[in-house]
Amino acid sequence: MSKRETNILDAAIRVFTRYGVKRTSMGDIAEEAGISRQTLYKAFKSKDDILRTHIKLYTEQAIANIEANLSKTDKLEGQLNLVLENMIVPGFDMVRASPNAEDIIEGVNAATREELEETAAQFQATILKLLIPYEKQLIAAGTEPDILAELIQQSARAAKDYARDRKHLLITLQTITQLVLKAANQ
Repeated sequence: MSKRETNILDAAIRVFTRYGVKRTSMGDIAEEAGISRQTLYKAFKSKDDILRTHIKLYTEQAIANIEANLSKTDKLEGQLNLVLENMIVPGFDMVRASPNAEDIIEGVNAATREELEETAAQFQATILKLLIPYEKQLIAAGTEPDILAELIQQSARAAKDYARDRKHLLITLQTITQLVLKAANQ
């Protein structure tokens, strides 16, 4: 990704956060990025394209951060916390910082459903890698690692959507981790 494209994405997120996705125009994004509309349209076809690219970039960065830091802990608890904190908390914080949070959620969901599903699959695969070493314990507890990985990913995503505030989100994510530790006999 070029520096110009990164600048555009950053500008778009600032404007989306300020005004919401629906009320933001491509002209607003171009102005915030300090470029012409023509230059913006050469880089991105639409707001939907910008949103998809932002989600993809966010996912790549989050997974790279997870992979870079996983070796710092060999305990399942720390590894799960690392994944959940990178997967859920930054998006929660960004949406909550916006006075137009509902519009951002609706705009992202409507425009980028396929990209969000790909992101979910990538995080689920990351979680599954953590659970595989505990497969025997998980099966003895009555669950398969792949099913549990899917449940963790979906539960964490739901927690982000329904948390009353950041503290509530963190408590919910910690509860998910504790339940997994019990199932894994850790």
